[in-house]
Amino acid sequence: RAGLVVGATAPAELAGIRELVPGLAFLVPGVGAQGGEAADVLAAGHARTEPAGGRPGGGLLVNVSRGIAGAAIGAPSAGSPLDPGERLAASARAWAARLPVLR
Repeated sequence: RAGLVVGATAPAELAGIRELVPGLAFLVPGVGAQGGEAADVLAAGHARTEPAGGRPGGGLLVNVSRGIAGAAIGAPSAGSPLDPGERLAASARAWAARLPVLR
């Protein structure tokens, strides 16, 4: 098996590459802090053929590590858990809700 690394900050190019390789897996960095939008990645990047093409976001591994890890840095915001581990878990759950590829 093979896959490609395709950045989230250029959704038009992501869509063009997906047209060339409709079933290949993509590792997609750049969502969140780098400016890429989850909705754009899901719309442009999901696999068009099986086995991953049968579900939303199939064929994508979207990297949001900075978005999740950042939840534990610094003082908690209002309403956030005090424990950094709990903040990490809450952030991961929030990203999983936005990215069906993580479910």
